[in-house]
Amino acid sequence: MENQAPDPVENSGHPRDRPLGGRLVVVTGGTRGVGAGIAKAFVEAGAEVVTCARRPPEDPVEGTEFVPVDLRDPEAVRAFFGGLSRLDVLVNNAGGSPFRRLTDADAERHARVVELNLIAPLTVSLAAYEHLKRSRGAVVMIGSVSGDRPSPGTAAYGAAKAGLESLARSMAVEWAPEVRVNTLVVGMVRTELSHLHYGGDDGIEAVGRTVPLGRLADPADVGAAAVFLASDAAAYISGANLLVHGGGERPAFLDAATANKET
Repeated sequence: MENQAPDPVENSGHPRDRPLGGRLVVVTGGTRGVGAGIAKAFVEAGAEVVTCARRPPEDPVEGTEFVPVDLRDPEAVRAFFGGLSRLDVLVNNAGGSPFRRLTDADAERHARVVELNLIAPLTVSLAAYEHLKRSRGAVVMIGSVSGDRPSPGTAAYGAAKAGLESLARSMAVEWAPEVRVNTLVVGMVRTELSHLHYGGDDGIEAVGRTVPLGRLADPADVGAAAVFLASDAAAYISGANLLVHGGGERPAFLDAATANKET
């Protein structure tokens, strides 16, 4: 992999502008949506970025290299990381779930969601560990607010994301001081698949208005937070959850209550 030449307009060349210059970053599932936003943010921070997923991206992020890997295949994962000469940052981003109520599928199908969102990040992290230990690197888990609140329609996903946060906290203790491990707890993000969860543009805008900051996150918002956790600016942060959710969710009872209404 060759370093991309810095853009003369967007990058001044100052270390503050490229805090991850010369570091190698792997972003799982970094081919679209949130993952693509994360990959782009690391490229802009000066890193060499490798993305991996089962299928190649339709619109590759400029400055990244793609390697096809089935993250639910432990042997394929180990072969991928065994082929790397080094690694400085791992972003466990791959995941997701269709809307599916618990009684609409059998346990085996729900288990596949847990496999992708919890077991795969564990498999990937273990495969990357020796590289990260040598480089005194960092792991960034991409969690979700679904792991901290009820997640009707995506219950297995929420359970997996709750487990991911717990895994990251334990990993941060076991792997210290060589490897830092943190979790981004991400709220609603506007991506090319948002319509599947929120409907058309009107639905997306209406959902955005329920967020205190008045909009859904952009993938770039998540990318910026991931770069921070991977950088030297977060050198004393490990085992932490960083909330990237625009202020969270307004409690439903406030809208139902008849007292203390603004006039």
